[in-house]
Amino acid sequence: MLSVILLSYKSKERLIVARDKLDQVLVASSIPYELIIVDDGSLDGSYEIALTLEKKYSNVRAYELSRNYTSHYSIMAGLKMSKGDCATMIMDDEQTPYESVTDMYREWQKGHKIIFPYRTQRTDPWLTKQFAQLFYKIISAVSDFSFPAQGLDSFFIDREIIDIINERIHPINTTTFTELLRLGYNPLYVPYVRFISKAAKSRWTFKKKVKLAKDWFFSTSTFPIKLITYVGLTVSLLAFLIIIFYLYIKLFGNNNYWKVDVKGWTSIILAISFFSGLIMLSLGIISEYIYRIYEEVKNRPGYIIKKKPNDIVD
Repeated sequence: MLSVILLSYKSKERLIVARDKLDQVLVASSIPYELIIVDDGSLDGSYEIALTLEKKYSNVRAYELSRNYTSHYSIMAGLKMSKGDCATMIMDDEQTPYESVTDMYREWQKGHKIIFPYRTQRTDPWLTKQFAQLFYKIISAVSDFSFPAQGLDSFFIDREIIDIINERIHPINTTTFTELLRLGYNPLYVPYVRFISKAAKSRWTFKKKVKLAKDWFFSTSTFPIKLITYVGLTVSLLAFLIIIFYLYIKLFGNNNYWKVDVKGWTSIILAISFFSGLIMLSLGIISEYIYRIYEEVKNRPGYIIKKKPNDIVD
């Protein structure tokens, strides 16, 4: 059985259509499945519609998070509640064609544990596309693994991987994609074309995108910390050489020959400004890692699934 995690956020106008189209594709392909709808703290009545679908269809289950945690935490919640032999996640905006779920299911039947559908092209606005491609290039350059140039939006994983995610991964300041890539298992990449509906409005605010980018960056790479070490060593070495150079000129050199005449406050201000900025940048990078350690050791849940109206816990 396949567990399909449907991410819902302000989705009251799309949930029924998404379920019907997904059901049509999977039933035609003779794929048994359960649909897990995870509402990410919507306030527009999306969860009520999800509960209606749960009552109408025996293979649909609906859950509501206590607030808006963003999609990666919704995915973790869906995996926690999944009962299938394999699982995937889909959005309600149909940007990823549902037929790709069938393609990945067939690859899973061949023995692949982790499957990533990747975009062969993007139909986003030009500026959005350029920023996205630059982001993935930077992430691939500084992390221990590479991302497809057009990015990742979904995955298809075996029960073995689901259990690892549920039992070993703490869903704090991380993403499902980075954790899956870190596991290895020789993931298979399946191409698809991503479509953007002109009627659909993105629910990813700039603030959410910035947080996601930081989580991706700091959860996949130790490069910033190593960079601080390398820069510190380099600057210290240069400073030591400059000290020796000026001491030699002062004690043994001929000022007329060396023509060293550094007077006034301009050079001092520039040096102080440069090193102050370098120190603040280093402290900022270190603080990002310390903040993540702090959040981790508190051992708080990454998400909270609310009880259903009748207080029945599955």
